[in-house]
Amino acid sequence: MKQVTPYNTDAGKKKEVEDMFDNIAPKYDLLNHVLSMKIDVLWRNRLVKWMNKDEPKVVLDVATGTGDLAIAVQKGTGAKVTGLDLSQQMLNVGIDKIKKINLNDQIDMIKGDAENLPFEDNKFDAVSVAFGVRNFENLEIGLAELKRVVKEQKSVYILEFSKVEGFLGPFYMFYFKNILPQIGKLISKDNRAYTYLPDSVNAFPFGKKMKDILLNVGFQKVEYKVLSLGIATIYKATK
Repeated sequence: MKQVTPYNTDAGKKKEVEDMFDNIAPKYDLLNHVLSMKIDVLWRNRLVKWMNKDEPKVVLDVATGTGDLAIAVQKGTGAKVTGLDLSQQMLNVGIDKIKKINLNDQIDMIKGDAENLPFEDNKFDAVSVAFGVRNFENLEIGLAELKRVVKEQKSVYILEFSKVEGFLGPFYMFYFKNILPQIGKLISKDNRAYTYLPDSVNAFPFGKKMKDILLNVGFQKVEYKVLSLGIATIYKATK
């Protein structure tokens, strides 16, 4: 898989992703909801509904960012949630958000690396990641870590961008590659962050390719649901 980085420096993808999210953290939520027209909220709710069938009590949300999925998981399942992210600035926004809705007893937010998780094996009833695995420096190492910390017979839920196929594909790609980065630049003042988004989605495996990668990492069973004509996909990988 081609390695796409936000700023194309020698710092390495992990450091660049951390810097990028630190830069755009104050405007991230606004941009997310504007650019997706709030469809991202529905996608997260679909993931939570699927996860809720497992009745999890302890959940890890990796690449939690400002905590939107961690909050949705907690509200939808009643589980105790740990949100982990590389970017302290994103976490700070999330911590404030969680305090405002009085969920700080139910959701912990910690800084950490998805490819080297600070937890013992088989700790969590479920693990979730929304729009995060695309940013892993080494996808297989990151996925193996998610598998390591989830309990046997339990599942990792991954929400990630995919590609719109069929006659709508070219129209969506035009928006994604040309219009979306301009709006992103205008609001976030980071010229590269929202060019990196379509570039990283284009380079990322989806559908059956992603399923095969998850099986090769050692998951026993992988299912996926395509959302909004293929803009995003939820993968459920069971250990």
